[in-house]
Amino acid sequence: MIQIDSLHKNFGKNQVLSNLDLEIHGGGIFAVLGPNGSGKTTLIKSILGMVVPNKGSITVLDKRIKKNWKYRQEIDYLPQIANFPGNLRVKELIRMIKDLRQKESKELELIKLFGLEPYLDKKLGTLSGGTKQKVNIVLTFMFDSPLIILDEPTTGLDPASLIKLKQLILQEKNRGKTILITTHIMQFVEEMADEIVYLLEGNIYFKGSVEQLMTKTKQTDFEHAIAAISTQTADA
Repeated sequence: MIQIDSLHKNFGKNQVLSNLDLEIHGGGIFAVLGPNGSGKTTLIKSILGMVVPNKGSITVLDKRIKKNWKYRQEIDYLPQIANFPGNLRVKELIRMIKDLRQKESKELELIKLFGLEPYLDKKLGTLSGGTKQKVNIVLTFMFDSPLIILDEPTTGLDPASLIKLKQLILQEKNRGKTILITTHIMQFVEEMADEIVYLLEGNIYFKGSVEQLMTKTKQTDFEHAIAAISTQTADA
């Protein structure tokens, strides 16, 4: 599904990714974790083709992504902050994204799932943060793509909407999708992730299951295991 070899990325003198290797097989939920500045966002944007690495190669869905934009048609992406024009109405935005993607979509059932019917004629600039996030979730999940990338997907969601999001993610996983998630909500990771990819200073420090992480760190709960691996990494 995703193969990354010897990836390097510098921004000026700041080395963000350093000889990073990562292999993610198809199917399952993968949480990309790490402290601020660890390279998570740069890694995700490199996979999406939004950042061009200095060295290394990335293969997505068996296609080298360098000088090849078409692979992005097989990815659904939820950004941490989606900046859409505030004067657009919700239904106009959905129609615009459908026109751009030119793929079969299932927005109606998602609009119903998240109770967005009353907001379809509202302008995006008038919506609360949580409602905007629901709109973003609809835009992400309304297409049928094998790879889904979610950057802080729980931001602004109320408990009922969070439950619906979890159900949606699990439903897509059960359909054989590969889902990459970045989040700071450890309870969400513990509940949802099949594997954890932990980054620090631009490289992979740990890749494995929650249980393997807890065994490695000799901890009995997940949050303490993450804290312990952060300490071990800093001391290494």
